[in-house]
Amino acid sequence: MTLVSVVVPVYHNAASLRDVVERFQKVADQEPEDFEFIFVDDGSRDESFRVMTELTELDSRVRAIKLVRNFGSNAASSAGIAYARGDAVVAISTNLQDPPELIGDMLARWRMGSKVVLAARADREDPWLTKMTSNAFWRLIRRYGLPNMPEQGCDYALLDREVLEALKHTHEPSAGLGMVLWTGYEPAIIYYKRQQRLEKYGRSGWSFSKRITYLIDYFVSFSHMPIRAASLLGFGMAFLGFIYACVIIFSRVVYGSQTELARGWYSMIVVLLLVSGVQLIMTGVLGEYLVRTLEGTRQRPQYIVEKVVDPRHKRAESPTPREAKAVE
Repeated sequence: MTLVSVVVPVYHNAASLRDVVERFQKVADQEPEDFEFIFVDDGSRDESFRVMTELTELDSRVRAIKLVRNFGSNAASSAGIAYARGDAVVAISTNLQDPPELIGDMLARWRMGSKVVLAARADREDPWLTKMTSNAFWRLIRRYGLPNMPEQGCDYALLDREVLEALKHTHEPSAGLGMVLWTGYEPAIIYYKRQQRLEKYGRSGWSFSKRITYLIDYFVSFSHMPIRAASLLGFGMAFLGFIYACVIIFSRVVYGSQTELARGWYSMIVVLLLVSGVQLIMTGVLGEYLVRTLEGTRQRPQYIVEKVVDPRHKRAESPTPREAKAVE
């Protein structure tokens, strides 16, 4: 029998977990495939893992994985995928803003031969500022990094086992779903309207600083634009400096040393500060690329698993070395 794995990263989502499983169950009952639901606790400090453990006792298809600490949603998804046994794996969030009912449509496309199926946002019921900043982010990604990225982005996807095997050879854990598009598999796309997060499910842990880090990760992984922009800025500043030097020399020769331009101490300070700022910006851009290169060469595990609760066993167990190995 064909098996479908649904992988769900969990971070402070105790309030929504039971509703998520209930909707998963309804979807699974309507499809011919077998299902397993893999929840990965990404270092939550609420009751998430306890609720996950209770759910494994109520439904043998539910598996619970607990990471030692918070490693980020990409790492949590990778942990779930590493444990998944399915012929196809669906990655979805646990806040129910992305409707689980789309899994049926995604499976239909998969049965027709699509190796990658994306559920992409056509619109979203979020505050105006959130929509504006999110759309701007994805436009930048499409323009300078991944032209095949859906216009309003995508975090909800189905991947065939063949694609997952290909991704095992990549070494960019911060790149997320972008690596799926980078592989070149032609995605089938299903559009939907993203729902607003219900108050009873709490507030999102997706802070502004995490959004900025996510943006930088995508640019560093898939675009050379920041490096090229820094180079062009450097050439431009060098050219302006050369022009300014010519003006100073001309003023010195023609008007003498007592002109305001020739002894413009304040203007020189401004130029010095401006050039120094540009140099620091360029150094910072280079540093972002170097830091991620360093992370790759260190080959640290992307995540560390503390516990696995599987209904096939009677108790929570520590993972075997094979299971605990991070996806590389």
